[in-house]
Amino acid sequence: LFTYFSVYLSLCLYPYLQAELGLNEHHQNEVINYMRFARFKRGLCLKTVDSCFQDLKDSRLVEETFTVDEVIDMLDGLRTVVHSEVESELINTTYTNVLLLRQLFSQAEKWYLKLQTDVSELENRELLEQVAEFEKSEFTSSNKKPSADLIKPKLAPLNEGGSELLNKTVACLQEENEKLKTRLKTIETQATAALDEKSKLEKSLKDLQMIQGDQKINANQDITELENKVAALKCHFEKTLNDSTANQKFLEENLVTTKHDLLKVQDQLSTAEKELEKKFQQTAAYRNMKEILTKKNEQIKDLRKKLSK
Repeated sequence: LFTYFSVYLSLCLYPYLQAELGLNEHHQNEVINYMRFARFKRGLCLKTVDSCFQDLKDSRLVEETFTVDEVIDMLDGLRTVVHSEVESELINTTYTNVLLLRQLFSQAEKWYLKLQTDVSELENRELLEQVAEFEKSEFTSSNKKPSADLIKPKLAPLNEGGSELLNKTVACLQEENEKLKTRLKTIETQATAALDEKSKLEKSLKDLQMIQGDQKINANQDITELENKVAALKCHFEKTLNDSTANQKFLEENLVTTKHDLLKVQDQLSTAEKELEKKFQQTAAYRNMKEILTKKNEQIKDLRKKLSK
């Protein structure tokens, strides 16, 4: 049961339609690695139980005849020891499975996912037999050796799909926006330098007018040319500024649209999960399982009443 529970845990969390267990190759290798660990722990538990019986034989069965009380006393002692060993192993199995769930859920939370498990599926006899056949084919018949991936498994992030692509697109747009802001600052610096140069030229022109009053016409022409240049620079600056503003606005709108698309995809995923869960609850297998559990609960209640009487 320790091994089968672990495999069903993987079946609930990774429903890909590949390989023998309904998982893709990577996840099936992870299941095989965990089953190998479970088989090892199970073997240790069985050896411990066997050693309890052997200790009883070596320490108590030293005479040829025993009274009924002595046999009862030996069996009670053996029961206490075996009960303690089995209880300890079951508790350790529960804690181990909790740690496995913790690893998977921690991975999912990094991508803001909410995983769900169906505990009722852990008692599905058909699936349990399927897991038993899988274990038999993997460990008893083929005697496969662990691969390099199974020796040092590493948990990988989940859901590297549409959300990852959208996140990369948003990051790219933000980077482009920062470049445009830097370019805009450079253009503003150049425009400020041009305005400073205009002020210096105007001051120099006024000084020349005071010194050379007879060259007023030429000075006016120079002023006109300088003003035309300044006006041209100003138009160029305004055009560049408008283009940069338009590009920035377009990028911001594109960023908002991308975020909306991301939220829409997340909403669609949530809706699909709810619809899938609703369809599953409407299946005949789910209803049959629910009826069986209800009957079992009623039988348990009747047995408790009988025991109380």
